[in-house]
Amino acid sequence: MGRKLAGFILRLFGWNTNGALPEGINKAVVVSAPHTSTWDFIIGRLTFWAIHVNVRFLIKKEAFFFPVGLLLKKLGGLPVERSNASSMVDQVVKMFRNEESLVVVITPEGTRKRVDKWKKGFYIIAQRAQVPIALSYINYGNKTGGIGPVITPSGNYEKDIEFIEDFYKNMVACHPERFNLSPQNNVVKN
Repeated sequence: MGRKLAGFILRLFGWNTNGALPEGINKAVVVSAPHTSTWDFIIGRLTFWAIHVNVRFLIKKEAFFFPVGLLLKKLGGLPVERSNASSMVDQVVKMFRNEESLVVVITPEGTRKRVDKWKKGFYIIAQRAQVPIALSYINYGNKTGGIGPVITPSGNYEKDIEFIEDFYKNMVACHPERFNLSPQNNVVKN
């Protein structure tokens, strides 16, 4: 889909876009949150097209059957074996090493249901592949989607996840009751 058409569709429904990947970044893990609805994929995909960021997303290889597989590939789908988490991390790290340009979107919540803690796979992938982490968002509160800060994993997960979750703490999800950050970062500090 073209950039202008995606932007037009978003504006038609009252959405705006903001931010992009900084110049020169051709490999990155893009965290996408909140993720509480199927609409998040649709709005997110349109947003990435509108801000001209060619993202790919991970999907179980079993979904790539004819003709659905053709559509998934066209939308940016990357087939992965989800039998165990470490195998999936290895697969994605290998993809980063083999590609000249690759931007992969990962939802750390891992599901549209409420979770108590985000999955760490996105961080481990970025660290092992030596690529930055870009923070993308879909904020239903002000109907804006885009990309915010880009960080380099420091190796101190607790410190980095605190920064990441601090960025997302004021985002409004499609279903706010399903959006949750890790408990240690949900505490109001006086």
